[in-house]
Amino acid sequence: MGARRICVIVAVVGIFVGLGFVGCSAEAKQEGTASKAGGLKEMRDYPIEPVAFTKVKLTDEFWAPRIETNRKVSIPYAFGKCEENGRMDNFAIAGGLKEGEHRGGYPFDDTDPYKILEGASYALSVQADPKLDKYLDDLIALIAAAQEEDGYLFTCRTNNAKNLVNWYGKERWEKLGGSHELYNMGHFYEATVAHYQATGKRTLLDVAVKNADFLCTVFGPGKLEKTPGHQVIEMGLAKLYRATGEEKYLKLAKFYLDARGPGGNPYHQSHQRPVDQSEAVGHAVRASYMYCGMADVAALTGDESFLKAAERIWRNVVGKKLYLTGGIGATGSGEAFGKNYELPNETAYCETCAAIGNVMWNHRMFLGSGMAKYIDVMERTLYNGLISGVSLEGDHFFYPNPLASHGQHKRSPWFGCACCPGNMTRFVASIPGYVYAKAGDKLYVNLFVAGSGTVEMGGNAVKIKQETQYPWDGAVKLTVEPQHSRKFTLAVRLPGWARNQPVPSDLYRYMNAAGPKKSLKLNGEYAFEADVDGGGYLCIERKWKQGDVIELDVSMGIRRVLAHENVEADRGRVAIERGPIVYCAEWPDNPAGIHNLILTDNAKLTAEHRKDLLGGVTVVRGKATAVSDAGEGKLAKKEQALTAIPYYAWAHRGQGDMAVWLARDEAVAQPKTKPGTIQNPSFEKADRGNPVGWRKSTYGGEGGFKYVDGGRTGKKCVMLSSESGGDIGWLTSVTVKPRSQYRLSAWIKTENVESTGARQAKGALLNVHNIQPLQTNAVTGTKDWTKVEIVFNSGANSVVEINCLFGGWGLAKGKAWYDDVKLESLSTKM
Repeated sequence: MGARRICVIVAVVGIFVGLGFVGCSAEAKQEGTASKAGGLKEMRDYPIEPVAFTKVKLTDEFWAPRIETNRKVSIPYAFGKCEENGRMDNFAIAGGLKEGEHRGGYPFDDTDPYKILEGASYALSVQADPKLDKYLDDLIALIAAAQEEDGYLFTCRTNNAKNLVNWYGKERWEKLGGSHELYNMGHFYEATVAHYQATGKRTLLDVAVKNADFLCTVFGPGKLEKTPGHQVIEMGLAKLYRATGEEKYLKLAKFYLDARGPGGNPYHQSHQRPVDQSEAVGHAVRASYMYCGMADVAALTGDESFLKAAERIWRNVVGKKLYLTGGIGATGSGEAFGKNYELPNETAYCETCAAIGNVMWNHRMFLGSGMAKYIDVMERTLYNGLISGVSLEGDHFFYPNPLASHGQHKRSPWFGCACCPGNMTRFVASIPGYVYAKAGDKLYVNLFVAGSGTVEMGGNAVKIKQETQYPWDGAVKLTVEPQHSRKFTLAVRLPGWARNQPVPSDLYRYMNAAGPKKSLKLNGEYAFEADVDGGGYLCIERKWKQGDVIELDVSMGIRRVLAHENVEADRGRVAIERGPIVYCAEWPDNPAGIHNLILTDNAKLTAEHRKDLLGGVTVVRGKATAVSDAGEGKLAKKEQALTAIPYYAWAHRGQGDMAVWLARDEAVAQPKTKPGTIQNPSFEKADRGNPVGWRKSTYGGEGGFKYVDGGRTGKKCVMLSSESGGDIGWLTSVTVKPRSQYRLSAWIKTENVESTGARQAKGALLNVHNIQPLQTNAVTGTKDWTKVEIVFNSGANSVVEINCLFGGWGLAKGKAWYDDVKLESLSTKM
């Protein structure tokens, strides 16, 4: 049948349209926005309302099992870890219910149970659980007991935790830059609203209101004009405002943004006023939480300056600082964004909490605009760099989520700084709330997940049912069942990957310009069969009746992805995608190696679904060329089978090599060598102006990396330098024999190297980065070529990371040159 075009358009909605909309958001309605008198109070909010997760039931094979695992495993497991590590006892001690010393190493430890409590409340919202309900009641009693008489709630100060006094100071609010007093309350408010929404009980809400009322007497214009060092209270206050109708909470949230900057530290985004910022800098979690708060305050107050700034920053992130997996935060130094296009792979930080913040930020930007580009970024993060943060079993977690590994990474059962596991429990429970949204007579389908949702459209209940195998198959069947026939617009997102756009910028592009085939049918007749330019939604406006069916089918071909030329770490490399899924090659499937593989541009790739593998995944298969060191400067090449798995599923079968970005040619491949062999030890081989086999790493401050003339024995060497203070290194990974003795040596030349900053730096040295604190003696001052060396045992390690280090556990100034790095085997296994 020929194509029948029936009022199908591509929606392009202005970013700031509708911020003056007055009405309760779905979130506010669900939470019971109320005035003091107890009645519902209308308020300004986002022009688009998310359909509450309690109105959406997922039945798919991808998300539904994860949500159930979160409910049955992750939440009770995380609560158990909090009990084991003294988190609950701290509240009991603060409330005089128990004697003892405060436990824990951070002033923000209180937020671990807060976040898990939020996730548990979401779980209660969709499934009654008397045992869990009682557990939360008991926990809330502890929290309430810990609150001081005036409303202050911060257990480490109440308990006089001496090991943390340098964080929080002698007086309240003295060290807001690091105390986390307000950060804790932000997460507390979010947990409070979730619990009130789930149970209708005011037990926790009353504690939060008492605390927020107290904060309103302390902070504000003409009062204490300080801002939190870690943002999140802005979001928490916005939620508390929606739940109570108390406008002073919204005013306080806005104050914390208005009072921020200029002249502060970029680490916590206080270098400029938020409304003046245009680049994402500093701690990535702090930043993403602030951008969420800016969007919330813009929606609730109508102050467009916050949303305009958030949009500018968003363009910077999506255009220059976003990983292909949707992760944000390039460096472990400050857990921060890097410079523009600074996106290293093996040292990528991509904190799980930052991925969650990125999803929440993009969702809010969509709610303020109706633009699908934000959902595209949200989806990319959801399916890749976010769910990689938790194991399939639900009880092991990643803190950073790197895009390459030599076997040094594994998920942990818990962390001393345990922000990520609790954050994951609350986020996974809320995932159904990201599927649908509505605005007036428009119903948005943002994510493709089998299941159903019920939406109120002008007093008419509309049930929408999805049938799909997404993300493994691009066919989606939508059945619309309005209570009564009614005219409205169904807006179905056409994903960015289906529009031939990996991300809404030129940061990444598909190698093949030909996009996937797609079709849209209404009740069995073609409504659309053409490529879509721009936009993001397929909008069908009609009078809908019971049983109307929309069928969207987008072919899921295997796509090769290239990065912008300015992304140094990805030059000469290619990544694999299929639909929304980013792939990686991992050691169990590719025993001949990973980093020595070359995936040529013409190598054929095929997809195969494996129900028996990693919970059921579609793998990508093909042929690659493995290169190895044949001696005398020659390479041996051998064709081998290549298997790639979804990135989110890596590190479930033990530790070993992994890479998202594979070499396209031998110039960037790392030839497989015999154990103990350093690739390019004298830095004579170069590719695109950098030494082959070595990568840059920043641990603190700023510094310069150079590949220069003037080697000790050859023509070339590497140089590290800093004028203001840096802790940086040239890093390489070397295969070794476990439990074997080695001697590591190199030659270093320095010019005016000295320590700077609060922590005493070592100088210029070598260290074995993954076997701390193995390090050579350091060179400082101004010295000619000087040999440094250390003897060490490899222990259980099969890979060591050798680091030409400048600074070393502190910041250093000056210049240092490194050459002739050597690793000698001294023994067999011991």
